[in-house]
Amino acid sequence: MTVIDEFGALKQGGDLHLSEAGARDFFELLKPRVMSLVVFTAFAGLVLAPGHIHPVLGAIAILCIAVGAGASGALNMWYDADIDAVMTRTARRPIPAGRIAPNEALAFGLILSAFSVSILGLVVNWFAAGLLAFTIFFYAVVYSMWLKRSTPQNIVIGGAAGAFPPMLGWACVTGGVSLDSTILFLIIFFWTPAHFWALALFKMRDYGSVGVPMLPNVAGEASTKRQIFLYTVLTVVSTLAPVATGLAGIGYGLFAAALGAVFIYCSIAVWRMPDGDTKMVAAKKMFAYSIVYLFAIFSALLADRFIGAFVGGLL
Repeated sequence: MTVIDEFGALKQGGDLHLSEAGARDFFELLKPRVMSLVVFTAFAGLVLAPGHIHPVLGAIAILCIAVGAGASGALNMWYDADIDAVMTRTARRPIPAGRIAPNEALAFGLILSAFSVSILGLVVNWFAAGLLAFTIFFYAVVYSMWLKRSTPQNIVIGGAAGAFPPMLGWACVTGGVSLDSTILFLIIFFWTPAHFWALALFKMRDYGSVGVPMLPNVAGEASTKRQIFLYTVLTVVSTLAPVATGLAGIGYGLFAAALGAVFIYCSIAVWRMPDGDTKMVAAKKMFAYSIVYLFAIFSALLADRFIGAFVGGLL
């Protein structure tokens, strides 16, 4: 029986076993690098929201959002263990590497999901808790179990799950959503395809080997490059929207425009990259810059808010 067949049997109720995994293995299930982005953007949403939340409640809210994000990661790794075992980028993850049994990962993800949602609801507010529950469901079920293996638009639609954290942070303070929190959502929503398709360009063989219909494998490199450019432009436009609504000032707008100009330049370099380029240097550079870009945008929003509050306190 192949590795993929074994994981399939476990999903269908085959023999279950316990591993001797350590704390580090379970921590890896949480996808800590993804979690760091979730925590940071959720914190930004919490700080940028109008109103006030007690620091202790704010810390609990961020912790619950982080745990919920980790739960999503664990459930995603449980379901994707069969293809993770084949792809070089993911073959050393805890489940395909044999360090954690699939049933343990599933139980771990479900327990963390229930814990994070219930604590957020009981301590902060139930609207935010419901939004967190929906986010976990969207990532683990809608994206991982349905969209990822069925459509080349998986990243576009499924990317919504990764765009909810700032809206979650906002909801923890206000108990609802607003135009400004929707703009924060849209920044990440538009950024995700440009970011992930750059990765997909130089990992086409990996995705092709497991039958995941990523855009480059289905529509081709040329179409993917055009769509990367389109979503890059949409991302840059969305980062300027906070200035129009008054969420951020002109200083932030100028900084965001400069960052955006570099992001668009990277996307043009990818567009000009010859089809079949084995080195994919431009795609790799864009992928790396896209991570820095998103952190820088939300850092600038936070800096704008803190500077504005400091100046306002002096006047």
